[in-house]
Amino acid sequence: MAGPRAEVDGGLLEGGGQILRVSTALSCLLGLPLRVQKIRAGRSTPGLRPQHLSGLEMIRDLCAGQLEGADIGSTEIMFTPGKIQGGSHTADTKTAGSVCLLLQVSLPCILFAAAPSDLRLRGGTNAEMAPQIDYTAMVFKPIAEKFGFTFNCDIKMRGYYPKGGGEVIVRVSPVKQLAPVTLTERGSVTRISGRAFVAGALPFKVAKEMAAAAVRCLRKEFRDLYVNVQPVQEPRDRALGNGSGIIIVAETSTGCLLAGSALGKRGVGADKVGIDAAEMLLANLRHGGAVDEYLQDQLIIFMALANGVSRIKTGPVTLHTQTAIHFAEQLAKAKFTVKKSEEEGDASRDAYIIECQGIAMTNPHL
Repeated sequence: MAGPRAEVDGGLLEGGGQILRVSTALSCLLGLPLRVQKIRAGRSTPGLRPQHLSGLEMIRDLCAGQLEGADIGSTEIMFTPGKIQGGSHTADTKTAGSVCLLLQVSLPCILFAAAPSDLRLRGGTNAEMAPQIDYTAMVFKPIAEKFGFTFNCDIKMRGYYPKGGGEVIVRVSPVKQLAPVTLTERGSVTRISGRAFVAGALPFKVAKEMAAAAVRCLRKEFRDLYVNVQPVQEPRDRALGNGSGIIIVAETSTGCLLAGSALGKRGVGADKVGIDAAEMLLANLRHGGAVDEYLQDQLIIFMALANGVSRIKTGPVTLHTQTAIHFAEQLAKAKFTVKKSEEEGDASRDAYIIECQGIAMTNPHL
C-alpha cells in the first residue's frame, strides 16, 4: 500500500494522545499510510507514554500493519496499515494507563474487521484524564450502539492509579456499515442512578459518604425524582490496589444518558468527591444538550464513518471534539458543521448542533 502518506501534526488543537487515537484509527480503517509528528509536543512529558504506545501496537496488530518510531518518548511515528483481521488481541499498558482509551482507538477499527474480535485490555479501569470503565459501560455503550452495532464489555478486574492491573474483555462482531444517528431531543430527566465505590484498603464508609453527598446535592434540583446512588465495596478478587470514585447517570424520556463522575484523591474529602460528580452531572443537564461533554468527542469518529447524516446536540463544544472533527475531516474527508442551536429555549443556553455527512464506510470483508 505505498502511496502518499497522510501527514498529521500532533501538536494541533488538543495536542495530546487523542490526535494519535483518532488519526491511527482512521488510517487503519481507510488503509491510509500515516506519519504523525510533534506527538504530545506541548505536554509536560512530551512524546509517547506507555498507554499511547500500547494503543498504537494494538492497532498495528489488529491490521497486521507496520509501525516505525514507536518508543516511549518518541515524538514521531510512521504507520502503514494492512487488512483489519479481527480475532484475539491483547493490549497491556503495564501502568494505570486507561483501558477505556485503548477501547476508544480499537473499537471503530474492529467494527470493519474480517471476523469477530476478542480484545483483552489491561491497565487502569478507573483513571484520571479518561472515562471510567463504568462510564463506558453505562453511557458510551448504549448510545454508541445506536450506530447499529453491539459490543460486550466484561470487567474481569478493576485497576487503579498508580499500579493499574485492571482487565476488561471486549467482544465485537463486525458490521457492513454504520447507521447515522440523531440525538437532538433531550427530553426530561426520568431517573438518576449511580454507584459510589471503594476498593482495597479504603473503608466502606467512604463510599457511603460519597453517595450521600451526591444525593443531597441532586435532591436540591430534582425534588420529585428518585435518586439512587448505590455504595459498593469492590470484591477483593475483582480489584487490584486501592481506589474510590463515583459515577451518576441521568436517564431521560427520550433515551438520552448524561453523566457526572469523580475519583477519590488523597486529601480530598469523600463529600467533596460526591458533590463534584453531582455538580458535573447538573452542568451537563443545564446546557440542554442530548449528550454530555465526555460523549461528544467519542461519537465523532462513528458519525464520520456512518452511512448518512448524523446530528447531535451538545453543550459547549470541547477542544477534544474540535480535534476529532478536524482529523475526521482531514483524513476521512467527512463533512461537519457546528452551529449554535436555535431551538426554542436555547437562546440563553450554550447548546450546539454538530452535523456530519458520513462517508458511508463499507466493510470490504463482509
